Amino acid sequence: MLKIEALTAGYSSVPVLHDFSLEVAPGEVAAIIGPNGCGKSTLLRCVTGLLKPQAGSITLEGQNIWQMEPRQRAQCVALLPQSFEGGHDLPVETMVMLGRTPYLPPYGAPTRQDQGIVDNALKAVNAETMRTRRVGELSGGERQRVMLARALAQQPRVLLLDEPTSHLDIRYQHEILSLAWQLAQAEQLAVVLVLHQINLAAAVADKLVLLAEGGFIRATGSVEQVITEENLEMVYGVPLRVVPHPRTGRPQAQSLWDFKAEVGPGQPRDPMPPLL
Repeated sequence: MLKIEALTAGYSSVPVLHDFSLEVAPGEVAAIIGPNGCGKSTLLRCVTGLLKPQAGSITLEGQNIWQMEPRQRAQCVALLPQSFEGGHDLPVETMVMLGRTPYLPPYGAPTRQDQGIVDNALKAVNAETMRTRRVGELSGGERQRVMLARALAQQPRVLLLDEPTSHLDIRYQHEILSLAWQLAQAEQLAVVLVLHQINLAAAVADKLVLLAEGGFIRATGSVEQVITEENLEMVYGVPLRVVPHPRTGRPQAQSLWDFKAEVGPGQPRDPMPPLL
């Protein structure tokens, strides 16, 4: 469904992502991991059409996304951004209805069909009871569910999620990623996740891409092919041990940090310089 080939992209002619390729089929979840500044969010901006790449191509069902009208592209690709500012005074139902904008004529009012799609989107993310609440009243996890419902109201074929678990506690992290996986299966969406948490990516993804500093692919393929001690240490520069998850058997990364051992037993640390 989604095919990215030899994509190079950046800002002011300076590339931050180099020669990136990925295919994501309907019902498949692909996760992109890597250090800060390696081009993960830049990739999503290219797929949504917000940023034109310097080289390479992005096709959706064989059609180049840059040959699509913006309205058509918005009907095919939905993005759950890393953070969302604004709309705090809007009722949840109104916020989700904004996802129907690509389908409405200029100044057109939502139809009964649009309302039904919004109702289904709220139901899909277990947010039906929130519909009359103001967005600004919601917790971080509740707001993420509402923004996911807005993305679903676009009825996309590709769903992009940029750091959807950032600032969420472990319960909401599980809830959001579980919803993403279930939606991929139920709606046959091609889902692309950008994540910092290695173990969350390993738990949910069908395929992984590990980006290194500078925006180059270090490894791509199955979770087992990508999550190795060699790959992770090369990219992150810290010692990590990879062990199988006790329940699923999927690889998980464990830190080998021992901050107390960095200073020998009974040895005081060098005093920190004054902060001010």
